[in-house]
Parts: sequence; C-alpha cells; structure tokens
Amino acid sequence: MKKDLPPHILIVDDDPAHRLMLTTLLGDWGYRVDEADGGLAAVHRVQEQPLDAVIMDVRMPDLDGIEATRRIHQYNPALPVIVLTAFSSVPSAVEALKAGAYDYLTKPLDFDALRLTLNRALEYTQLRAENQELREQLARLRLPEIIGKSPAMERLVELLALVAPSEATVLITGESGTGKSLVARAIHANSRRSQGPLVEVNCAAIPENLMETELFGHDKGAFTGADKARRGRFAQADGGTIFLDEVGELSLPMQAKLLRVLQDGQIQRVGSDQPHVVDVRILAATNRDLQGMIQYGAFREDLYYRLNVVTVEVPPLRQRKDDIPLLVDHFLKTFAAKNKRTVRGITPRAMDLLVKYDWPGNVRELENVMERAVILLRSDYLTEAELPLHLQRATPSDPSSLESKATPEELEPVSSMTLAEMEKHLIERVLEETGGNKSEAARRLGITRRTLRLKLKKYADDAPS
Repeated sequence: MKKDLPPHILIVDDDPAHRLMLTTLLGDWGYRVDEADGGLAAVHRVQEQPLDAVIMDVRMPDLDGIEATRRIHQYNPALPVIVLTAFSSVPSAVEALKAGAYDYLTKPLDFDALRLTLNRALEYTQLRAENQELREQLARLRLPEIIGKSPAMERLVELLALVAPSEATVLITGESGTGKSLVARAIHANSRRSQGPLVEVNCAAIPENLMETELFGHDKGAFTGADKARRGRFAQADGGTIFLDEVGELSLPMQAKLLRVLQDGQIQRVGSDQPHVVDVRILAATNRDLQGMIQYGAFREDLYYRLNVVTVEVPPLRQRKDDIPLLVDHFLKTFAAKNKRTVRGITPRAMDLLVKYDWPGNVRELENVMERAVILLRSDYLTEAELPLHLQRATPSDPSSLESKATPEELEPVSSMTLAEMEKHLIERVLEETGGNKSEAARRLGITRRTLRLKLKKYADDAPS
C-alpha cells in the first residue's frame, strides 16, 4: 500500500558518477530514489510526481541549483531541497537558502551529516502523511477532536477508552488551553449516555448570585423577577452528562449544594420544597490546584474526593511536541475552509519555528496563531513570514541554542580564557549535549566532521600525559 512505501527522494546532479553514488547510497538506506541530470529536469519532475525531498547540486549547466530551487519553491514551498556545494562555494549555498532550500552540505560529502539532514527534512513530511491515517483511527474511536500520536496522548486515549464506558465521576485536570473540554466531550461521546444531552457549564462565567438558579433552576415567584419557572442545567442534562468546567471557581456554599447532588442524585429548585431526582453523570475540570485550595480552606475536601473518582490529566503542549505538526495540519484545513482560502501546506522552516516554541498558552494559543497565519497568508503555502514576531525570535526549547543552556557557572570562566581555550570549551559542551554524536556536533558548530575530528585529535595530543 502507498502509506507503507519509503520516502521518495530526487537526486539532481549533472555528474553521472556522483549521481550514481548518491542513488546507490540512498537506495542502501532504504529510500526510493529517482534521478535528474539538471535543474530543468528537476523542476519538471517535481511538477509531475509527488516527492518527499530533493538533493541537488548547485553548479549545473542548463539551470543552476539556485534557480532550480527557486522554481521548485514557487511550485511547492513545503518540499525540502538540500543543496550540495563545494566548500569554496558556500556563498552560493547561502543564496540557495534564500531561494527556499531547506539546508546545504559541502563537498566532499560527510555521509553521516547527509543522513542526519535528510532525516530531519523528512520528519515533518512523514508526519503530514501519517495525519490522515491518524484521523481515520480517531474517527473509529469516536474521538474526532482529540488529535495526537505522542506517547502522552496515546496514554490519554487509552485512559479515555477505559473511563468513558463507566458511570464514574471524572475530574479533568490540566493547564489552561490544553483541551479539557474536548476530553469531556470525548468521554460523553464514548459513554452509554452518548444519545443523551451533554450540558456544559463554565463555572467561572456565571455570577455567584445566579449560580444556584443556573444549576438547579427555580420556581415561579421564587424571587423578584422570577415570572416563570425555569429548568436548571442539571434538569436539562437528565439522562446524559453535565460538564462543570472551572469547578474550582465555585463558592463554598455552592460546593456544599453540589456535594448533596453527588451524594443523593437529587436537586432542589430555588423556591421549591420538593427535591427532584436526576440521572446525570458529572464531569468536572479545573486548571487550579484543588488539593492546595483544600489546605487553605477554599475547596471542600469531601467534594474533592467525590469529584476525583477518576483523574484524567491533559498534558501541556510542550510535553507533546510530536503532535504539533498534526495540530498545525488540522488547524490549517479548518481555518482555510472557514476563511475560504487555498492552503496547500506549510514550509519546513515555519514548521520548525512552531515545533521549537514552548506554547505557554497550549493548544488554544497554537489555534489562535494558525488562524492569524491563514488570514495573513500571502500565497498557497504558510511561511515564517505569517507567524508572530515573538515566535520567530523565541525558540527556548531549541537544543542547538547554546546560550539558552549556559549556566552562570559555565559562563564565568569564559572571560579569562584564551580564544583556543574558548573554542575547546565550546566543542566539549556541544559534544556533551549531543551525546558524543560528532556529525550533529559538527552541524551545530558550523564546521565539517573532518575539521571536528582534527581538532579533537589536537586536543588529545596536547593533553598532558
């Protein structure tokens, strides 16, 4: 089947021997490989068939790699192009990056660096290809709004599959913007009450003096202005589920009334002496520390244990970054349809910025960023130009950002070091951060693997015996 096929790579080089060498190498790595003997042929091939990446030489007689990259980028900015150039032609490679290339490598090629760069370039395109399969799986599970394939989300889905069919009261916890309401809807949709109503109540949005009548209803004449009887939210949810969002915002008197409903399954409308039995499953959510609130008397301990029969914790987005490409793809489609825009994809650089950002506002913040980006779209592909400036400048979780990881203790001796000592100190730190991976360390340092080996050999030779 197509989804099981390995990535499809196009090798572009006017040198038949070099082209054959790369084709053989990538074939041994398990890729499907096609060849093109020049820039014009590469542009035509990209337009004729789907590809996952292009590896292209800069110097070619008919159409050089820079112009070919520019034309490919105009047709499909989301297709990663890796440019190959002689070390003396690095300025040409920089021009290729400006034309839309994903990265460049210098000749003679370091095969480890090529494999690492190609794997990184393919990562997002492979995730996009997997997105449709994931959507189909989630649809079968009746979790259409829960998007994610990270280990954290897999654990969440497994827990929901166990919890949803039960009648247990569930407390959904997590930071603001993580999607707690989506989890509540998924629990209801997969429960035996799915044919009944799901009534959602935002406890933080209802004034305290109206909360009791909002939840339990009132009789006619119960108070000034009550000119007719009103059914409360619990009565509306009879036979189904009620979702109390931001339950930590309830006042202590309302907590006592809610506790009575949980204990007896009965509600009492304002102005009535008669209790009414309701058949309602309760789901509650909060981004507050309820146990901490218990300690200073702001939340009832007995209510906490009644609500917390099963806890479902929704992970923050920074702990499930593997899901960001899937969420981006989902929001692109959603907002493109909403705003009647044509969006064919997102460039690798824009995706890289989105993945590196820590998202303090979680999925809600990502959703807002994607809606803004679609509205500001200049072409059929979303680029970094459509992202907010703070996203373009702030990449706190980027492992290649050496400054973000430096501690005061590490920086203190730098001022007293010689240039050679500073270079050695930096190389040792990068090697430590990459787990001794010399190819990755060389990439971060902006030098070749051979140069790195020579420097390490020199350090070893200079070390006192």
